[in-house]
Amino acid sequence: MLQSLHVKNLALMEETEVEFGRGLNILTGETGAGKSLLIGSVTLALGGKFEKEMLRRGAESALVELVFCSEDERVRKKLLQLDLEPEEDGTVIISRRMQPGKSVYRVNGETVTARQVRELAELLIDIHGQHEHQSLLNKKKHMEILDAYCGEEFLKAAAAVEGAWKECREIEKALEEEAMDEETKAREQALAAFELEEIEQAKLTPGEDDELEKRYRLMVNSKKIAECLTESYQYTGSDFENGAGPALSRALRALRSVSGLDERLGELEEQLSEIDSLLSDYNRDLAEYMGDCEFDSGDFSVVEERLNLLNRLKEKYGQSLEQVIAYGREREAFLEKISDYDAYMQQQEQKLQAARERLEKACGALSRIRRKNAKTLTEKLKNALVHLNFLTVEFETAVSRAQNITARGWDDVEFLISTNPGEGLKPLGQVASGGELSRIMLGIKTVLAGRDDIDTLIFDEIDTGISGRTAWRVSEQLDTVAHAHQVLCITHLPQIAAMADRHFVIEKSSSSDSTITDIRVLGEEESLGELARLLGSDSLSEAALSNAREMRLQAGAHKENLS
Repeated sequence: MLQSLHVKNLALMEETEVEFGRGLNILTGETGAGKSLLIGSVTLALGGKFEKEMLRRGAESALVELVFCSEDERVRKKLLQLDLEPEEDGTVIISRRMQPGKSVYRVNGETVTARQVRELAELLIDIHGQHEHQSLLNKKKHMEILDAYCGEEFLKAAAAVEGAWKECREIEKALEEEAMDEETKAREQALAAFELEEIEQAKLTPGEDDELEKRYRLMVNSKKIAECLTESYQYTGSDFENGAGPALSRALRALRSVSGLDERLGELEEQLSEIDSLLSDYNRDLAEYMGDCEFDSGDFSVVEERLNLLNRLKEKYGQSLEQVIAYGREREAFLEKISDYDAYMQQQEQKLQAARERLEKACGALSRIRRKNAKTLTEKLKNALVHLNFLTVEFETAVSRAQNITARGWDDVEFLISTNPGEGLKPLGQVASGGELSRIMLGIKTVLAGRDDIDTLIFDEIDTGISGRTAWRVSEQLDTVAHAHQVLCITHLPQIAAMADRHFVIEKSSSSDSTITDIRVLGEEESLGELARLLGSDSLSEAALSNAREMRLQAGAHKENLS
């Protein structure tokens, strides 16, 4: 559930905070007051496009913050997937701070990307914008709606189709890339044989280049190393009169002459004796190392030549010896394949045929699920449309075989409708008006809501092109949906506003130097006054208020019947 919305410095909104409730939240206001801007701010928080013109005049940045409360396990898992720690009470705070050319998104205080916010938002909220019903004119939307209705059974079958389709495409692509005429085949075979022979003759060992590099560095710096080692050996050995060795021996003899006179002197003698022993060990190890460092110019040439060979191979076939060796294996496999090219290509064709058969089978299973669910979806949508005051309506979810198979299968889905007796079923775009499309979309949302785990639904002016009794039917349908979901609805119709569980008014006020849009929740009397205004009354006359009360009573009766 969307608990609250906080907006700062966005267009006409200086700073606004509103707390929503469960059930049906209705937002009304004068034309131009900024009703859609408020819902637009929700879209912005969830990754919508921000233009610098949206920033309130004089402000450096704008802020939109949404606070949700969700007990949905999918939301908790998504937060963990995004490396975010879920709150124990299910609180999810999504915020976006916007500046020209820059936006910062946060979830529960942690910085995230716009893509991550959109992924999370898909589990929290469903926004039906003013013109979304126009998407019903596109048949692709019809398939999306049917697939959403099919539920869990569909997901497994759809994944099987997508996997089989990708497998077919990969084999087809490989066949296209590997198709060669005799001349090309001979040229590629000769090149692969040359490259493999060059790699095999080198008799490569992984890590060999690193060892040679170390040895080469020693050889290049051998003169300097020898000079420094000789000097160190002299100063620590016993042959140089002024070295550390003779001096240490004299110090040790002097200390031994008195060490028996005091225990502490004995301890000092032991320490100095250890130092003498360590220095002797060091001098011996140094001499041994100096012996190992001796090499002639022939050794240097061998190492240098080998390193040059290895580096040349790495330049041609890979950045490391491991990659060069792997490339050699690839060339060997290619030669083995091309040695019996016709048999290999025949084998690939057989693999493709088997993959196509699996794809056909998966598409058939997916199509059966779609067709089965299309029947129940059709009946539910037809009932929903009748409740939305389509007095005579025939509706069908037509599932047919498309010409081509895609990652979504071989089905073509289209909604057909007839709203007049005696007329045949036709595509929506040929029959439905804007107002009818709006009601059809509401019917679809109502049907899908029963299978949808998303808690919050937003409808921005779902009442386009309707009035009178139809408006009451739309109002009742919204209230029905609001019994299972939190619904936020912007409307200009009193019939819908009368059904509110929580009624908000959006107002615009002006001073000499600024204009501000704000939102506030209405009490019962204020709500009746707003209903009277929506009914067309210029003043709050008793007659207008009486009419508003009557509408509230009618709405209340519907709510009692649902309880």
